[in-house]
Amino acid sequence: MFLEQFKITGLAMAQILILGGLGYILVKNNILSHEGLNALSRLVIQIIFPALILAQMLKNFDFNLYPAWWIFPLVSLMITITALAVGWFLLKLSGLKMHKLQFLSLVAFQNSGYLPLAIVAAIFTGQQANDAFIYIFLFLLGFDLIAWSLGIYMLTYDKQVKFKPQSLFSAPVIANLSSLVLIALGLNKFIPDVLFKPLSMVGNCTLPLAMLIVGGNIALVQLKNIDKKATLIFLLGKLIILPSLGIFIVLQLGLPYLLGFLVVMQLAMPSATSLSVIIRRFNRPDVLISQGVFFSHVVSLFTIPLFLSLYLYWVVLK
Repeated sequence: MFLEQFKITGLAMAQILILGGLGYILVKNNILSHEGLNALSRLVIQIIFPALILAQMLKNFDFNLYPAWWIFPLVSLMITITALAVGWFLLKLSGLKMHKLQFLSLVAFQNSGYLPLAIVAAIFTGQQANDAFIYIFLFLLGFDLIAWSLGIYMLTYDKQVKFKPQSLFSAPVIANLSSLVLIALGLNKFIPDVLFKPLSMVGNCTLPLAMLIVGGNIALVQLKNIDKKATLIFLLGKLIILPSLGIFIVLQLGLPYLLGFLVVMQLAMPSATSLSVIIRRFNRPDVLISQGVFFSHVVSLFTIPLFLSLYLYWVVLK
């Protein structure tokens, strides 16, 4: 039974690896330039991904069907707090003295959108897939608010950099909030197909393009002066301790199947590639971020199938 579950999750990761590998090759061979990758990233973040959120939410979300929708932003907050606590504990235990905030950022902020969406698309079908997509979008409503406020503050660690409230309202957050408002007012029922179908077509481009971007971003990583100790400790916390803790908590609480899957999956994710983007944008010294993003994505190719398979196996046993 475990081998069957591992095969399912392993094949899902293989599909993602192929798309990510294509993005890696395109950038490494200068077929897709650095500027082109940045433009593609902006297009996906500001237009294509929000279109997917709007299309999926307006079509599949209903407050009556998801009365506990508000739980998911809270779950994202709890996961971030848990990850920060694990990161802080590892810092204290290991005695690492340098670049603590970069270390904590790598542990705390995961690839919470693109990679989970791709995994769900590869594993689930039908209503389960629709439900899992909705869960991820609602999860991102909380995560994006945290990542683009606390995350930027931690990586810039400069008193002269002032926090800008508007940074909280990224395009995906606006898409989520707009869809909830439209659904609450019942206006989603009056959106004509002539508008909804193009919106859905654009949104459906999200997953393949997102994986190309992830692979391309990894290709741009500069691996210089690798801090082996910090990297090994970070990988232990991010890809072993956190998903193990997630499985234990989910099984102890007896959470519903899909909600438990979401929690374990998010805790098993590698570090967010957006951390590298933030570092570059604010011209901060990249001491741990790039190597952490790179190695966590490489190692997660093995750890994600392992922990998702363990979760699915133990859920079946229960």
